[in-house]
Amino acid sequence: MKIALKLEELGILLLAIAGLYYLQATWWVYLILVLGPDISMLGYLAGNKVGAYSYNLFHHKGVGVLVLLAGWYSHNYWLQIFGIVLLGHSSMDRFFGYGLKYEQGFKFTHLGEIGKEK
Repeated sequence: MKIALKLEELGILLLAIAGLYYLQATWWVYLILVLGPDISMLGYLAGNKVGAYSYNLFHHKGVGVLVLLAGWYSHNYWLQIFGIVLLGHSSMDRFFGYGLKYEQGFKFTHLGEIGKEK
C-alpha cells in the first residue's frame, strides 16, 4: 500500500485514540479498539459469504461514522464510544493492509490479496 494511504489511516487511528481520551474512556475500551470488531470474523464459520458480510459490517468506516454521529446527535456516550472504536479499528486494519472482504474468501480484500505485495 502506498505510504500516503498508510499515513492517512494512521492519522485516523490516532484521531480515534484522541477521541477516546477526550471522552475519558476507561482503559479496557482501548483494548476493544484493538480486537473488539474482529469478533465479526466468526461469520466465516457460516461460510465465505456470511463471513464477508459480517466482517464488512464491523469494518466499514461509513458504519463507524454513522454510529458515531448517531451517538453525538443523541448525546449517547456509548454509541459515541462504539462509533470511535469501529472507525479506529477499521483504520488500524487498513494500515496493516487488511481491507473489506470479498465473498471469495478472507484473504481477498478491496486492497488486494492479503499476503501478496505489489
